[in-house]
Amino acid sequence: MSEFHVVPGVVADDILAAAQDRVVRVVAEAYLLHDAGRTINPDSYFLRFPDKPDSRIIALPAYLGGDVDTAGIKWISSFPGNHDRGIPRASAVLILNDYATGRPTACLEAAGISAARTAASAAIAAAALGGTWPPDGTPAAPRSVAFVGTGPIADTIARYLRQVGVPLDDVVCHDLEESRAARFAAGLGGAARTGTLADALDRDLVVFATTAGTPYVPADTPLRPGQLVLNVSLRDLAPELLLRANNIVDDVDHCLKAQTSPHLAEQLTGSRDFVTGTLGGVLRGEVELDPALPTIFSPFGLGVLDLAVGSVVLAEARAAGRAIDIPGFFPG
Repeated sequence: MSEFHVVPGVVADDILAAAQDRVVRVVAEAYLLHDAGRTINPDSYFLRFPDKPDSRIIALPAYLGGDVDTAGIKWISSFPGNHDRGIPRASAVLILNDYATGRPTACLEAAGISAARTAASAAIAAAALGGTWPPDGTPAAPRSVAFVGTGPIADTIARYLRQVGVPLDDVVCHDLEESRAARFAAGLGGAARTGTLADALDRDLVVFATTAGTPYVPADTPLRPGQLVLNVSLRDLAPELLLRANNIVDDVDHCLKAQTSPHLAEQLTGSRDFVTGTLGGVLRGEVELDPALPTIFSPFGLGVLDLAVGSVVLAEARAAGRAIDIPGFFPG
């Protein structure tokens, strides 16, 4: 048997399409393990380019305990200029390492894995912060939804919101490219339509999935009590908005860096007191929200989530005989 396996993107995507419920469960479990201190999740490392300020490649090393018991690293690029080349903005690989020996065991194409873990994280937050976690198959009460940014990440988030029972029957779609927003709305069907940013910000649940590098949502935007904002792209909101909200993050140290909106809020106040808690704490029932405030969830993205989802994909690919064995990968 080969000691090293490769999982192509087409295989990973096929597996992920049929495993959304399992992905949600393993991502939630990874958050609980992280909250319990059974992970190692160092800082992400950014490779930036002076002549391409909008582009970057990020390394996310991590170790996830529990049943996964695996180390690894995701190496993911974001090159927005790829849209003009007719190829996706993001591309990624995930390397998994055996915890006992440290040896790499697999290389997986990971753009879909990264999107799935991001979307599962957002969906779990929407359900948990909306009072419908864990999902039991019963649709949640209808509420209006908006997507700001309508690319592949938004599409994946929409699928995972439906997976956890969040109805998408009243949706506003906003994008700088109106034609893309229109295509996204058509794909959602039902009552989805395009709208302005102001239209989107008036929804009960607002999902930000853009490539914005600096805030553009003004500080005086009237977010209302009980409104839920999934700040997935992290840099859309003026920091002052966070100071008038419940703030849930995936990991405090990770999220408050790299000029994210929470990081800017920390710089503005000189304190982290505005952070209400973590998603792991919410899942444990240990975080109390102020009902008089809106709630903002800001997930920086943890490497342990990639390990959780990647391990599912690798196991399924090997069981189906779709992982490519590389004989002789290691010398001797």
